[in-house]
Amino acid sequence: MSNHYTIDEIIQQTKTWIYKVVIGCNFCPFAEREMKRGTVRFMVQESHDPVLLLQSFHEECLHLDADPNTETTLIILPYAFEEFQDYLQFLELAENLIIEKGYEGIYQVASFHPKYHFAGEPATDAANYTNRSPYPMLHLLREESIEIALEHYSGNADEIPDNNIRFAREKGTTYMKMLRDSCF
Repeated sequence: MSNHYTIDEIIQQTKTWIYKVVIGCNFCPFAEREMKRGTVRFMVQESHDPVLLLQSFHEECLHLDADPNTETTLIILPYAFEEFQDYLQFLELAENLIIEKGYEGIYQVASFHPKYHFAGEPATDAANYTNRSPYPMLHLLREESIEIALEHYSGNADEIPDNNIRFAREKGTTYMKMLRDSCF
């Protein structure tokens, strides 16, 4: 991972990715509303120590507990988990922490990584770009907010992942990579 960007640049690159890829490709039909409302918290954790990163993840859970105006948090890990398998091991620790701290049913984690790779699919599959972000990150979401958003969603929420995969594959790997890389 590059280490020559400032925290502000990392956050701006992540916001650009959200606008260009997540919202622009309609991968998450709920993201635009929260970005416009300013309820997305961007936390850059510069450590690469898994213990400190897990502590930071827990602190973000506590922040969401204390601040109802923060709808969701993106914990950006620019200097950790360059390899996707290492990231997946950390993701498992974060998901276990949710259970251990009594947050199951309250918060959930969505995962994004520059080398995201769906199991059973080729690494070159354009569908991987539905979860390929500029940096490794954990997206901490409020389950209650997801349920409310889904109640008001006019489409079939179960079709969102398949629609995203279909869109990415129609655009192709070259296009999806270019789009993600244009965020830097």
